Amino acid sequence: MANDIQLRVNDAMRPVTSAPDTPLLYVLTDELGLQGPRFGCGLGQCGCCSVLVDGVEVRSCITPLSRVAGKSVTTLEGLPAYYGTRMKLAEAPALHPLQEALIAEQAVQCGYCYNGQIIKGAELLFKTPQPTEAQIRGAMNGHICRCGTYPRILAAIQRASTATAPRPNTASTADEVNHA
Repeated sequence: MANDIQLRVNDAMRPVTSAPDTPLLYVLTDELGLQGPRFGCGLGQCGCCSVLVDGVEVRSCITPLSRVAGKSVTTLEGLPAYYGTRMKLAEAPALHPLQEALIAEQAVQCGYCYNGQIIKGAELLFKTPQPTEAQIRGAMNGHICRCGTYPRILAAIQRASTATAPRPNTASTADEVNHA
């Protein structure tokens, strides 16, 4: 029996017909055709399937569709727009600053872990704009990189932190102060 569920993915309402107990990963990849989240272990241990749900990283391979009803799901494909909205940019960038940093640091080798590393790293940078090395290591623990480029991933997050840090004295900050 088909279920008509409206799911907010990458800031767009999308109808899905999967059963409520279907793993979110399968809905995103099989039904909606998104390629960011990937199947890795199927146990929520590697991080390849990570997505943001209301801004918090979750492992979509073990998250049932019913658990995200009424919430906002952001995948790798929607991360630049999510970043643009959070930073109050006039236009979303083509890539999230962490994606740019991973490229600059040559951290991506096979690319399999890329989705999870970006999603978790972006979550960290939203919560802690200028994290310490220890905070980065703690946050990224549990995200497996098969190629072992952990030092480059760490460097990329540090590089991206300069781009994602709040900027003092911006117009949006002044507007918020004036309207408070």
